[in-house]
This record gives sequence, structure tokens and C-alpha cells, in this order.
Amino acid sequence: MYAMTPWVQRILIANVVMYFVTSSSPGLARDLMFYPPIAFMRPWTLVTYMFLHAGFSHLFFNMIGLFFFGPRLEARIGGSAFLRLYFLAGIGGALFQAAFATAAPMVGASGAVYAVLVGFAYFYPRETILLFPIPIPIQAWLLVTGYVVISLYQGITGSGSGVAHFAHLGGAAVGFAFLKWWEWRRGAGKRDFQKKMSPQPSGGGGGFVSERAALARWKGISVEALHELNRDEVRRLLEKVNTLGAGSLTDAERSFLDRMVIQQ
Repeated sequence: MYAMTPWVQRILIANVVMYFVTSSSPGLARDLMFYPPIAFMRPWTLVTYMFLHAGFSHLFFNMIGLFFFGPRLEARIGGSAFLRLYFLAGIGGALFQAAFATAAPMVGASGAVYAVLVGFAYFYPRETILLFPIPIPIQAWLLVTGYVVISLYQGITGSGSGVAHFAHLGGAAVGFAFLKWWEWRRGAGKRDFQKKMSPQPSGGGGGFVSERAALARWKGISVEALHELNRDEVRRLLEKVNTLGAGSLTDAERSFLDRMVIQQ
């Protein structure tokens, strides 16, 4: 279990509050749900539909996914990026459903939550998850792949009626695309582009100076001052650097360490 993070907590609270508010006000729920044929007249519903649910079990399972997988992802990529991933995936899920399925009113955070699941599996693919309610151990990448395959099958065959399977797929696809962009923006793609656009120093060795500077920055991180979700990851990466060298780090790992330096 990981400590709750700010935006996951706020989203959880907002969903629970909206569930009770709209349960006693069906008219409000109708005004906030996403319905493709009239969405151009109610564009806000691309966002508000994510905070509505068709019943308690619908709310419960979406929030369980957010509760267990969201905090570690938010701690890894930061609150701002987490919010963008969540809402872009929710909007993308609604648009996918509208494009590939019969038009019907849509509610639920499933598209956004699928992006959170994809994000968790992206960064922690070998993490062992105990399935709920039966505690069967399974690695994160396999669990999420299974969810996506099931949604794809049911979306294509039309089984599992009443469930927006293409919203799940859209949320997963947008979430994955966002994470690749997020990594490029902070990782190799951005560095390579800047290197091509900047004059290179003569005499070589510039890269070694840069590596030494990076090592000095990372080793100066005050680990104990970090949020507890980040401490173990920083310790693991510093040990990896000490054992295998800075070149062993992935772009995402370097970006993570750099962000921890900034947060000091």
C-alpha cells in the first residue's frame, strides 16, 4: 500500500460526492452525462461524464483501480502530468466510444482509470498485483494487457452490452501516447534535438563533463527529505548508477532523478 497523493485523493472525493449528489438529482446527471449526438451543444460533458457512475459497483471498481494504482503513478510523473493524463484519457475515451460504437449516453471514469492502469504497468511492469477479490498474484503488464484484450474482444463482438468498451480502449491508447510524449519531452528526444540545434564544444569530453555533473546532482539528492513514495526509487536508481554507471539508466529513470533534484 502506498501513501495517498494529492490529486488522486481529490479525484476520489469528487467522484464519491458526485455519486451521492446525482443519485438524488437525476436531472443533473442527465445534464452532465456525455451523449454524442448532442455533445457539440454540451461540450462540458466530455469532462463531467467522468464524475458520474451508473451504480455503486460501477463507482466502486473504478475508484478501487484509481486508489491502488494512481498514487504511485502520480508520485512518479508529478501531479500536473498526472492530471493531464487523466483528463486527456477520459476525453479520448469518450471520443473513441462515440467514433466506434452506437451512440448512447455515457458515464464513468473507466477511460481515465484505464490510462492510470497503463501508466502503472508502463513504469512498473514486473510489479506483482493481487487480483481482487480473489488474491491471485499477477504481474502488472499481464494484468493490464488482459484488460485491454478483453475490452477489445467485447467491443468488436458487441458482448458485455451496457459497457463502453471503446472508452476503455481509447483511454488506454491516449494514456500510452501521453506517457511516450512525456518521456520524449523529458528524455532522449528532447536532449537529442537540443544537441543537434546547439554548437558542440571542441576537444571532445563535453559528454563526460555533462555525465559528471549529472552524477553530482543526483548524489546530492536528500533522500530522507523526499516523499516516501519516491525514496525507494531514488535509492534503487543511485545504487544502479554506482554499480553499472550512469549509462545504464533509461531516459525515464534519468528524468525521474532530475525531477527529484528540482524538488529539493
